[in-house]
Amino acid sequence: MSGAGTIARENPARTDEIVGVVRETAPEAVDLIVREADADQRGWAARGLPDRLAALARVAAAIEDATPGLATLLARESGKVVGDCRGELGFAVRYLRWVVEHAPSAYADRVLDDDLGRIVEQRKPYGVVAAVTPWNAPVILAMLKIAPALAAGNAIVVKPSPLAPLTISRVVDLFDAPVRVVHGGAETGAALVGHELVRKVAFTGGAAGGRAVATLAGDRLTPSVLELGGNDPAVFLDDAPFTDDAMDRLVMATFATSGQVCMAAKRLYVPSSRLSAFVGAYLAAADRVLVTGDPLADGVTMGPVISGAAQRAALALRDSGTVHDLGRFDGDPASGYFVRPALVVEPDPGSPLVVAEQFAPVVPVLGYADEESVLAAANAGELGLGASVWSADEERAFAFARRFEAGFTFVNTHNRTGMSLRAPFGGVKRSGWGREYAHEGLAEYVQTCVIHAPAAFRPGAAVTGGGPSAYPAG
Repeated sequence: MSGAGTIARENPARTDEIVGVVRETAPEAVDLIVREADADQRGWAARGLPDRLAALARVAAAIEDATPGLATLLARESGKVVGDCRGELGFAVRYLRWVVEHAPSAYADRVLDDDLGRIVEQRKPYGVVAAVTPWNAPVILAMLKIAPALAAGNAIVVKPSPLAPLTISRVVDLFDAPVRVVHGGAETGAALVGHELVRKVAFTGGAAGGRAVATLAGDRLTPSVLELGGNDPAVFLDDAPFTDDAMDRLVMATFATSGQVCMAAKRLYVPSSRLSAFVGAYLAAADRVLVTGDPLADGVTMGPVISGAAQRAALALRDSGTVHDLGRFDGDPASGYFVRPALVVEPDPGSPLVVAEQFAPVVPVLGYADEESVLAAANAGELGLGASVWSADEERAFAFARRFEAGFTFVNTHNRTGMSLRAPFGGVKRSGWGREYAHEGLAEYVQTCVIHAPAAFRPGAAVTGGGPSAYPAG
């Protein structure tokens, strides 16, 4: 592996601590790994769906058993609080088991046999899938690709972020299936995504990475699924109650993983006449639920941001409006990349805090005059991943939600508390294409191949037509 080095992962909460080291995968090694995966894929597909699903069920049990140690490792390499890490691993186990339960119906042949003929629709694997995943939820975001890809009979090669390579590598080691990991930055990713034997690409990450992946995949005519960034608006209608429970939920929907989540609530919109009451309720909720500090410490609900660059970017967002520091800090803020979470009231509507994806523990709240103006503000921009609407009237909330330009809209909640394994997730506009979760997510990893016998040409039928101008009957 000429030219390959190592990646040392620091603890963002204690920057003098190296959590672990992985070896970078040189492009020529990526080539060998993809070719090995391609060679293994045929035998894996030939094992049949029940056998493949049994293997996935065994992995789910193995991850469940290993969760305490894996959660600690994930907290140390990512800066996420350890309870959140346990939750991520538990969700990955749930998703694996959901795939085991639902893959038989999603991947079964569809047969139509009637007086027009016989049609068989087969669901066939692509071959080798390349998955490029981010650091902020490295296990579940990889599992959303690994589980359906393997269930469908594909092999898969995962390239995790260099900022969180350790835990997902250990999880992959638990599989008895053709799944491999490669490590590195853009060069490694390009060697993987652009490989001639890769037949499908799945990517989760930011816009710059998405453009690079889409360009490489497009050059090869390789189909892809991209889940990109968001600048999710949370709109409170004039009847929305500011209860303790709702405000607690909203605060954590913004500041889970220190705000570094694609589907976090990133812009808050409240009727101008209720703005003061909202701010008071939000600050009180933050006092109840936000404790920033070491992710392994009891009672901490928010850790550091991922890097020094992320810390500097977050601090630069607090440059307009009235800034309220939130919650309390427990520990030594100088030990890592800590940023005090903040609510910014009425910033400049054209500021980066409002118009761009912050990916930081800083959130703006803006007043609005009427529903048409807030809808226009919420739908402004190129991103359309998630959104939420809050109201005491569910029918009114759904009617408003239909007008969002978003791939997924939450009602009276936001972020993880509003997710469902049966609800497809993905973006519109420049927030990507394709879907994860639900049967739509399973369908991303199979190709529909058809066998058709028209009725006119089946054994025993009277053959009629079929000339060059003939068109199908139905």
